[in-house]
Amino acid sequence: ENGETAPEGALRETWEEARASVELDGLYALFNLPHIDQLYLFFRGRLVEPACAPGPESLEVALVEPGAIPWDELAFPVVRDALRWWCTDREAGTFPVRTGDVLFSRGLGR
Repeated sequence: ENGETAPEGALRETWEEARASVELDGLYALFNLPHIDQLYLFFRGRLVEPACAPGPESLEVALVEPGAIPWDELAFPVVRDALRWWCTDREAGTFPVRTGDVLFSRGLGR
């Protein structure tokens, strides 16, 4: 949203989508989507309280263990990619900032 920082937007989006209060640990992933003139930023964070619920923009929200992530039900490929990276990084115990590009050939997506 206009007038907010990226971390402020992450906190707001987390509340709007999942009614979850979090403390951010920093930027985790950035995806470039030039075909729609957007950047997607993902932050790592910790729940302030172990509670969540669907917000006005969500149908269903749940806390799940990594082995129970419903991969085929995730709506956005970049969310799937960020979660796969996170699962790998969690096992390794290190969380580098990752980047990715979502590219479409000319004539598609515009």
